[in-house]
Amino acid sequence: MKSDFNFTRSPPLSLYVHLPWCIRKCPYCDFNSHEKNNSSIDESGYIDALAEDLGASYSLIEGRDIHSIFIGGGTPSLFTARSIDRLLCVIDEKIGLRDNIEITLEANPGSADVDRFADYRIAGITRLSIGVQSFNQAQLQAIGRIHNDKQAIDAVKFARLAGFEQINLDLMYGLPDQTRYQAMVDLGMAINQGTPHLSWYQLTIEPNTVYYKRPPKLPSEEKIWDIQESGHEALAQAGYDHYEISAYARDSMYCRHNMNYWHFGDYLGIGAGAHSKITNTSNNSITRYSRYKNPDSYMQLTGSDGAATSHWELSYEDVILEFMMNALRLTGGFEIQAFEDMTGLPYSSLSGQLEIARKKSLLEISSNKIIPTRKGHNYLNDLLHCFMPS
Repeated sequence: MKSDFNFTRSPPLSLYVHLPWCIRKCPYCDFNSHEKNNSSIDESGYIDALAEDLGASYSLIEGRDIHSIFIGGGTPSLFTARSIDRLLCVIDEKIGLRDNIEITLEANPGSADVDRFADYRIAGITRLSIGVQSFNQAQLQAIGRIHNDKQAIDAVKFARLAGFEQINLDLMYGLPDQTRYQAMVDLGMAINQGTPHLSWYQLTIEPNTVYYKRPPKLPSEEKIWDIQESGHEALAQAGYDHYEISAYARDSMYCRHNMNYWHFGDYLGIGAGAHSKITNTSNNSITRYSRYKNPDSYMQLTGSDGAATSHWELSYEDVILEFMMNALRLTGGFEIQAFEDMTGLPYSSLSGQLEIARKKSLLEISSNKIIPTRKGHNYLNDLLHCFMPS
């Protein structure tokens, strides 16, 4: 059967590694994370499973370079630098690591110290993403974080002392009972840390979380709007480029790994609950893969005759919607050629949907680029609705 897709080259490829454990699961968290004391984590056994997983997956990406690596969780900084070093050695042995590759590790301020961060850097980590979420002690307690306000500030200091230049801070707004003033003080504290990258995003209530079962009192939509507008202005004045809905960077120090997601690049995910998106240019298909979520099941089944993943091919309609869900998050939009390269589809397949969105003032169309308007970003769900299958 003839494919809907026609790829002329493979998209850039990234690697995601999931380390699923945390000391305490936050009430808003819907990620695949499992509570466990770091002293009871079988780090060696889990790295063994990751090595098996990567080896079994190699045929999907053979001959392709890795663009970036992101080690997420859970709380990856519960793992020792020795384990992270072994993990990166396994990746280098099985795939190979390019010079100057971006390798990000998520870190919790509660597990931060200078020596630990320095050892991560020696192991090969080039970028730290620190999950601060707030600098307000009362709000940290309200959202279930295990660190305090002092540890949040110290984590950034420790990262710098360890020699890291690429540091991201994760910060949330719209926290329970948070006022505009409190949100701006929080954001001001983050800006004052002087990191080159900030991820500033709204707390949302997701299914299968404690907050979904017992919702806290969140700020009204009007207050959220005021916080967003004030925050955008403060970040712009501080020299941050708002390059994605919730991402801000100075000196063009964008997160390469996330940029690959937003440009609809390929990624191989290994670890419990990890997902992959792989383009096969030989048969013109895009396939998604997923791993078992339970860490024990993942460790037991990876490498066995029973496959540790499920997989499914994306349809023509799936690809258009997924591309738009990612690319339209970027304030700079996307180039028409990039759409054709990444999806294997002709630009003409979008013409009717683009025109509907343009008439609603949700995006602008130029000769070679599609750019969401401010309205399009503020009402992203309305914009994406234009690309949903009828």
